Amino acid sequence: MSRTVALIPAAGIGRRMARDGKSKPYICLAQRPIICYVLEMMANCVEIDRMVIIVSGEEIQFCEEQVVPKVKIRKPYQIVIGGAHRQESVFKGLKALEKKPEIVLIHDAVRPFTPTHLFQECILEARKFGACIVGIPVRDTLKRLSAGGVIEKTVPRASLWMAQTPQAFHFDLLWEAHQKALQEEFLATDDAQLVERLGFKVKIINGSFKNIKITYPEDLQIAENWFRL
Repeated sequence: MSRTVALIPAAGIGRRMARDGKSKPYICLAQRPIICYVLEMMANCVEIDRMVIIVSGEEIQFCEEQVVPKVKIRKPYQIVIGGAHRQESVFKGLKALEKKPEIVLIHDAVRPFTPTHLFQECILEARKFGACIVGIPVRDTLKRLSAGGVIEKTVPRASLWMAQTPQAFHFDLLWEAHQKALQEEFLATDDAQLVERLGFKVKIINGSFKNIKITYPEDLQIAENWFRL
């Protein structure tokens, strides 16, 4: 049995930054698709035993021919067709597993600068606590606005964090959380939220401010600048 399986959902269209008909994970950064850097980092993590790349049906050939050959994946992997949104894609990734692992780690396909130690720490903490994610404390002052764009209140930020990936969970816990969400037709913004709905306490550890998610064109520009340093 694999102790840890990593799921990389990459089936989203990414309409906010689609280029030349390509979704975000396949946009080139320093002459390689963004997802290549993600796969490379995860392939080098000793705690990860197997990888599941979740793609859209339209892009599976591109992934097989233009992504995987550019990465040295020295561990078992499979490519799975995802769903209409991220949550459905993760669930399809879970269903595609031939054997139940101990831990499932989920990581965005557009975070190319994640320090390798975060994968390891997140997995180890998930083994102890059942669920662990990485995140960073909110640094800016937060304002709650009215519908008319007027400030109603300054929100205390001392206990507020921004969630990132990787996120790691015991398989049974994550499976139960996805099943409950499916039955109740609940759509979350991340997998931790699904687990929280079970009443389970999720551990959070310090992530990295460099662990950016490339969502908008300016994010890509920042990433390109970092590569030039």
